[in-house]
Amino acid sequence: MAALSAEEYSAYAKLIRDLTGIALDESKAYLVETRLDSLVRELDLKGFSDLFYRIKADASGALGRKVIDRITTQETSFFRDGAPFDMLKFKILPDLIDARKKSLPAGSRIPLRIWSAAASTGQEVYSILISLRELLGDFGPYSIRLLATDISDSAIAKASRGFYQPGDIVRGMPANLLARHFVAENGGYRVRDELRAFATFKRWNLFDDFSSFGRFDIVFCRNVAIYFTEEDKRLLFARMERVLEADGALVVGSTESLLSTAPGFEARRYLRSVYYRKKAA
Repeated sequence: MAALSAEEYSAYAKLIRDLTGIALDESKAYLVETRLDSLVRELDLKGFSDLFYRIKADASGALGRKVIDRITTQETSFFRDGAPFDMLKFKILPDLIDARKKSLPAGSRIPLRIWSAAASTGQEVYSILISLRELLGDFGPYSIRLLATDISDSAIAKASRGFYQPGDIVRGMPANLLARHFVAENGGYRVRDELRAFATFKRWNLFDDFSSFGRFDIVFCRNVAIYFTEEDKRLLFARMERVLEADGALVVGSTESLLSTAPGFEARRYLRSVYYRKKAA
């Protein structure tokens, strides 16, 4: 595998920033080399420069999407970090449901609109749905809409299929929940259709306008903004603030803080976790 020259790396860093919003410093040259080398070989090209010019000349954008698939991390697991899903189940959802019951006519279905903004291969999405099912049981009294988006074609396709190999399942999925919410199939496990039906999957770049998605009660945007510049983080969370309901909840990664990035939010603590609410006007 040939090494990227400093000039090539600079060009790729700008390309990746334009495609994904991910800001790479000089220390990430080896990451770019290792993840794009297979694409150079797949296309039988002479090197990284040939690949770069092929990407720039591809009006369809297909090669750019292949770059996105290889560069984005897609590191995830079921119930990742654990505590945020306990917070969802025992704090965020009960508070929202209580508030909605008070504001809606008796007998109305309670809307719960949730967005997994960096859904990767779907483990977060199904962890959310399983948490809802375990808490609520029957979904009949609720109008549930879960939107799952990710910038990677391959990731969102896997998420939509809802099929996982045993190696995916053992990372975070308790045996009792596996038995209740999955069916064994072709040596792996598939999320039950009656659960998967509540999720809609869409390829989306968070730097594109998402105001058309409507408003949400809960937004999960975990472990993606850590790869953005401070200015891009500020712009992203300002736009998320506009689509979040006044009493909605924003959940970010366990190592992330919005205190200096998103002045429109305030932190709320629950046990070992933190979520964010919009500040009162």
